[in-house]
Amino acid sequence: LAANPCIEHHCFFNFRYGCDEMGSATVALRECAKSPAQLRLALSGSSGAEPTGPRILLALCYSTKRRALVVTICRGADLPPQDSNGYSDPFVKLHLDPDPYHKKHKTSIKWRNLNPVWNEEFLFETRPTELSRQNLTLTVWDKDYGKPNDFLGSLVLGASSKGRRLKHWMDCIKFPDHRHESWHSLTDTQHL
Repeated sequence: LAANPCIEHHCFFNFRYGCDEMGSATVALRECAKSPAQLRLALSGSSGAEPTGPRILLALCYSTKRRALVVTICRGADLPPQDSNGYSDPFVKLHLDPDPYHKKHKTSIKWRNLNPVWNEEFLFETRPTELSRQNLTLTVWDKDYGKPNDFLGSLVLGASSKGRRLKHWMDCIKFPDHRHESWHSLTDTQHL
């Protein structure tokens, strides 16, 4: 027998199109003997953990009245500095794919700011049944004059996402006409 026998528990988020592992927890059997009725566990790899590093706060709402996905770019945090002054001049580009209207949006530029506040709302006309086949792509950029803009990070939300991103997207689909707000870490993958 092992010196410290344990139980490993995996939690999954089940949804209409599949499932996604939300995290896992390991408990020593001796802990189970202390209070066998209930254990409260924190999941490692859990979507409940707040993201760190460069991240963005956004709100999603499918509006049945407007027949559109309403995306609010709320704010960014801990964005990397790209300019010689130790700051960036960030803005966000976003689009829904596939989108028959080929609509692309862009926030305003927040000059000299690593923790910008935008609170800007954008609409994408779509049907709720289409959202399960669409992805929302956001890219964050540092505005430069006379040379190409610097890429700061990206985020893709959709039915093929994982963890926190998937939960945010699915909540928007399952609970229309409600604002669903969540922080998301930015990745360094540049999406076109």
